[in-house]
Amino acid sequence: MSRSIIITGAGSGIGRATARLFLASGWRVGLIGRRADAITETAQNHPAALLLPCDVTQETQVEAAFDAAIAAWGRLDALFNNAGRGLTAAPVDEIAPDDFAAVMAVNVHGVFLCARAAFARMRAQTPQGGRIINNGSISSHVPRPGSIAYTASKHAVTGITRTLSLDGRAFDIACGQIDIGNAVTELAARMATGVQQADGSIRAEAMMDVQTVAETVLYMASLPKGANMQFATVMATNMPFIGRG
Repeated sequence: MSRSIIITGAGSGIGRATARLFLASGWRVGLIGRRADAITETAQNHPAALLLPCDVTQETQVEAAFDAAIAAWGRLDALFNNAGRGLTAAPVDEIAPDDFAAVMAVNVHGVFLCARAAFARMRAQTPQGGRIINNGSISSHVPRPGSIAYTASKHAVTGITRTLSLDGRAFDIACGQIDIGNAVTELAARMATGVQQADGSIRAEAMMDVQTVAETVLYMASLPKGANMQFATVMATNMPFIGRG
């Protein structure tokens, strides 16, 4: 029987590219996204795609989506915890508290809820086990200017990853994190034309194909039991990360 994975934020960008690659590679894929039309477009009528419209910040919706996947497949082998959002760059005193909270709701609380749901089902199934891959960011290492909400949220994701790795050992649940830098998606396209640098200048940055990210996630998810890629950084070679600032 083919392996199964749930991918959050599957309606666009990294989530869409990853979902399509997993489907092409023979996996059963549950597509989570807030917009049913977007995840339907991602699925392209593939018979192994399971549409799971869901807001990852809502516990009841998350639990219902994971229940639907288990009902369809019988077990869950992997989760790519990918859904996330950011804000327009601004100094901290120009960030509205409600906007900060909205980023944390998706990038931290949503990651927690989906990890919690996956962990519970991986722990309960026979045989136990599975793999959770969290989408971190290069911002989990160093911030961009004016990115307090996004950067704080991605540091939190790293804490979630490390804790899941530790707590999952007893149940054969592995957890790793992929930190991505400048993949070409709708969200990141502006970086190719100009983005604020630490010195205040606006400069274009090198970009990489989003397919490279999808291939890395597939590699991480396909590792044999007993092996885990704890952290992977995949970035455009010439982007300003090493030496940033």
